Amino acid sequence: MLFGTAGVPNSAKNRSTESGVERIAELKLDAMEVEFVRGVKMKEEAAKIVRKKAEELGVSLSSHAPYFINLNADSEMKVRRSMQNIYATAKISHVLGAESVVFHPGYYLKRPKEEVFERIKSAVIELRKRIEDEGLDVVLRPETSGSISQFGELDEIIRLCEEAEVLPCIDFSHIHARTQSYNSYDEFCEILEKVESLGKEALKNLHCHVSGIDYDVKGEKKHLNLKESDFKYEELLKALKDFKAKGVVICESPNLEEDALMLKKLYHSLR
Repeated sequence: MLFGTAGVPNSAKNRSTESGVERIAELKLDAMEVEFVRGVKMKEEAAKIVRKKAEELGVSLSSHAPYFINLNADSEMKVRRSMQNIYATAKISHVLGAESVVFHPGYYLKRPKEEVFERIKSAVIELRKRIEDEGLDVVLRPETSGSISQFGELDEIIRLCEEAEVLPCIDFSHIHARTQSYNSYDEFCEILEKVESLGKEALKNLHCHVSGIDYDVKGEKKHLNLKESDFKYEELLKALKDFKAKGVVICESPNLEEDALMLKKLYHSLR
């Protein structure tokens, strides 16, 4: 497993993506998820420079599409705008060399869950086909969500990935916050078994998020540092090790690199 941060590490010399990649390498972490959460503003020339730097330093890149996405929006124009944001992320990610494009699919908006599923699935299939037709070397990854108002239960994401022929982003902390369970070795193994149902390659190319998390009956409230939360990250790491999973663990704790380094050290200490 590779370990990295969601965005530029806090200790980077500046907030540029290139500086973030350099700091990841200095810290002896392995990966960074480039956050386009407020819009895709990176130019192709800048993306090429970042890609070269990442390849030189051996840093694996992924990306996260803008937060303001809802493939179940009330208007077709808003759905199309959301699709364009995901596509724009995929296009610049191809230039960056970031294979995984993570995105939050949308909100229920009081519609029946099956109707929401079909609307989101249709949009994701259309996006996947466009990306394939244009030869963009990226994988779309709908993410498990932390709030009960958001589309993205574990089973919904697994089914979406199976039917739309994409791969998941498993946010273990979101799943825990949403269900107020899934926080033990056996439950983490259950999640990994569901991922494995998509095919053996799904566990060999895993992309997941981890952080401490504060939650209530409605789900996620905010991210916390791991040691300030009830999240049983050591049991998760053991499950990943026992399943021989391969891929990337992206840390979203507020202290970013501190928890990412702790996770990496713990993982490699496991037998």
